[in-house]
Amino acid sequence: MASYGDKSLKVFTLNSNLKLAEEIATHIGTSLGKCSVSRFSDGEIQINIEESIRGCDVYIVQSTSAPVNEHLMELLIMIDAVKRASARSVNIVMPYYGYARQDRKARSREPITAKLVANLLETAGADRVITLDLHAPQIQGFFDVPIDHLQGVPILSDYFKEKNLEDIVVVSPDHGEVTRARKMADRLGTPIGIIDKRRPRPNVAEVMNIVGNIEGKTAILIDDIIDTAGTITLAANALVESGAKEVYACCTHPVLSGPAIERIENSKIKELVITNTIPLPEEKKTDKITQLSVAPLIGEAIVRVHELKSVSILFD
Repeated sequence: MASYGDKSLKVFTLNSNLKLAEEIATHIGTSLGKCSVSRFSDGEIQINIEESIRGCDVYIVQSTSAPVNEHLMELLIMIDAVKRASARSVNIVMPYYGYARQDRKARSREPITAKLVANLLETAGADRVITLDLHAPQIQGFFDVPIDHLQGVPILSDYFKEKNLEDIVVVSPDHGEVTRARKMADRLGTPIGIIDKRRPRPNVAEVMNIVGNIEGKTAILIDDIIDTAGTITLAANALVESGAKEVYACCTHPVLSGPAIERIENSKIKELVITNTIPLPEEKKTDKITQLSVAPLIGEAIVRVHELKSVSILFD
């Protein structure tokens, strides 16, 4: 591994995704910075940075995945510690941005928690955010600091290209994911389909209609987040019932909470392709799930930010 020459670039990680952080550091050609996260007897978080970072550009890798509040609080405390240690810049590398689904007032008297999290990060002292596939791209506008919004579609698309599947149709599981489905379809040179559904309450979906030619085709469902897997498995089963030859599914952020694994195992999905923005524990690993790494993408983004180079080339 070639060593990165500029020692002012420091990469630290907290507890959400240590393996991904190690892969990112390896890709850059550096080692993770030394810090410790411990708890006081009452559960309060204590963070110690165990090396000098004065005048350095610090990159903190932390997804706000489950337990979301613990990981978010760790991150806020780490930002404060880095800021007070006289770092030149504090850059947040958040592969998965938690609370992103609360991006607007869908009903009266609801909070916009995605905006609140952005405010918390900025108030703590973040100078920049690097993230991947926000649930709603307009969340970028919640920040007053630069935000680099990377995309997982190229990684997922390249995987399916290598499989040499025939008669593909890329399917959006709802109207909100049509843009993402179109991007994958353009990369694979295929048509798209859309599942028209309604959601009577959170995490409950009901398929209404399938738009597009599915008969006899290999369908690839794409979503940004798979949480309880209700939507994606319902969609897969509906596609098979409508004549699809086989169904693959993919997403960037595998939240996979509650009955998700059981639903995927019992569904018509042949293979679920995910990335490692959120770690996949051993008890959730199955033969149906393939995990791809986003470390090269994020590592390259960090280097380009640090060297004041364009990051937009990575968006494609």
